[in-house]
Amino acid sequence: MKGGYAGKILWVNLTERKWWEEEIKSDYASKWLGGSGFGAVTLARNTGAETDPLGEGNVLGFFTGPLTGTMVPSSGRHSVVGKSPLTGIWGEASVGGSWGRELKRAGYDGVVLLGKADSPVYLWINEGGVEIRDASELWGLDTYQTAERLQEFHPGAQVCAIGPAGERLVRIAGIFTDGKEGRAAARCGLGAVAGSKKLKALVVQGTRRPNLAAEEELKIKVKEAIKRIKEKTKGLREFGTAGLVIPCEQIGDFPVRNWRDGKWEEGAKNISGPRMVETVLSGRFHCAGCPIGCGRRVNITTGPYKGVSGGGPEYETLGLMGGSCLIDNLEAICYANELCNRYGIDTIDAANLIAFSIEAFEQGIIGKEDTGGLALRWGDPAILIELIHQLGQNKGFGSVLAKGFKGVLAEFGSEAEEFAIHVKGMGFPAHDPRAYNSIAVGYATANRGACHLEGFSHAFERNVAMPEFGLNEPLDRFSVEGKGKLVALAQNLMSVFDSLALCKFLLFGGVQITDLAEWVNLATGLDLTPEKLMKIGERIFNLKRLYNVKCGISRKDDVLPPRILKQKRGSGGAAENLPPLDKMLDEYYSVRGWNENGIPTRETLESLDLSEFIVSGRE
Repeated sequence: MKGGYAGKILWVNLTERKWWEEEIKSDYASKWLGGSGFGAVTLARNTGAETDPLGEGNVLGFFTGPLTGTMVPSSGRHSVVGKSPLTGIWGEASVGGSWGRELKRAGYDGVVLLGKADSPVYLWINEGGVEIRDASELWGLDTYQTAERLQEFHPGAQVCAIGPAGERLVRIAGIFTDGKEGRAAARCGLGAVAGSKKLKALVVQGTRRPNLAAEEELKIKVKEAIKRIKEKTKGLREFGTAGLVIPCEQIGDFPVRNWRDGKWEEGAKNISGPRMVETVLSGRFHCAGCPIGCGRRVNITTGPYKGVSGGGPEYETLGLMGGSCLIDNLEAICYANELCNRYGIDTIDAANLIAFSIEAFEQGIIGKEDTGGLALRWGDPAILIELIHQLGQNKGFGSVLAKGFKGVLAEFGSEAEEFAIHVKGMGFPAHDPRAYNSIAVGYATANRGACHLEGFSHAFERNVAMPEFGLNEPLDRFSVEGKGKLVALAQNLMSVFDSLALCKFLLFGGVQITDLAEWVNLATGLDLTPEKLMKIGERIFNLKRLYNVKCGISRKDDVLPPRILKQKRGSGGAAENLPPLDKMLDEYYSVRGWNENGIPTRETLESLDLSEFIVSGRE
């Protein structure tokens, strides 16, 4: 290995309190890249259908990419993987901030946790290896408090940690980094996996910089790219993802009243990016190596939500706590967002579960006897905040919601299914498949459940061009033909981004697949063409699908909620569209080389060099 990689994966067995290092070979790196790709092969080799997500046999992996810690823009991300306790299938969450860069500086491309500690611990990882340290005094602290305390012990270190929700095995708990900035590996319940292992935090510190195969050439390429990125992402820099609230509401790509209504114009204005700038914005946050700086810092000094200070809500949180719960009080959402960050909860699933509960209460499916006397209603910040407290503490009605949609539906029966907006047990992000037909295919087939980031195809339907793939101008978002092909291509490309551990917002800066190939080759000395990169992305996506197939997933699970397929929004920018999912799935499966039931064929798997993972029977 000439450069880019640290060259080692750290393995830690918490049961035996032992650790060892695994060297990364060049052929392994060129096959899986890093990040999500390293995570895919690690999970596939060490867990399976029989693995209890909250049992000792699950693994929890943290992986950087070959560009992490280099001068490449927006390369500060890392992937966290494990079998999901929320869905029972492939689990993954990607997070920015500075933790991944610091892990690389400590000399590791990844950390894999096995087993389970017998008492609370945290890991202290530096250039000399790892120490498993007692975390009894940290157990019970929220994520902000934990980061502050550990940085007192280890000045200059970076911390990722779980909060009380992860400790209490809440199935929508995440793993949080960067303290009060609230960077979150939030989805899939991986914070509960850490909690089941009695792992409170990982603290990393190092000084090493990755060697680069062609440093001067890379500097030139990066300098050119950063200039282009800054010019094209001015709006994202000014308003963050909150700047999407108004335009998404206008085109019908915004949840309203648990995905039931079409328009929410005044409410959207009240919680928008411009309103945030006018009222609570106190600063902006850049993840490591990022020229964009889309993160928001908010500060509230008066009123009932006085004291909020730190990372502000992103678009997904604003859309789901705001539009889906009909709460147009920006300060209340900022407070609710901070509570989720402190408890260590995914705001997306939390808000979806709360909106579901309000509608189920309204329809008489659940009552005060279920909610502990709470009268659930739309537009009430107090209800939102109380249920977040209960979720974070896994108590009261929150202990039901803490099981996620699968647990909630087991509790309240099939009558509640109509109001449960999820795929494979994971709640919708704040983008509506009725606004973009490609999102329908993307949500149905994403490996971790409802996810816009595994495909990000709507970006190509809207305003992102990638001429190398024939995507030169915005597409008709309501068209049907070609959407299966678009989603498969986009998923392969996003697998490349996640395995290089790069932020997908680079797409808005005009970054192309040729840029990625040049950067990784100049950093590592590998010889990867754009075509080779896309083949790697296809391999990684198919390995995750194969993992899910072994867990029982097939076409029967590649579905969307009845509301999305049968009930029109009725007003707004996507008033009449209903996505014809089955037709688009047929095209998608054909392009993928899967059979009519969504199972990758043996020929497809062998062509992707995945023979190692084939088990006779379903393929």
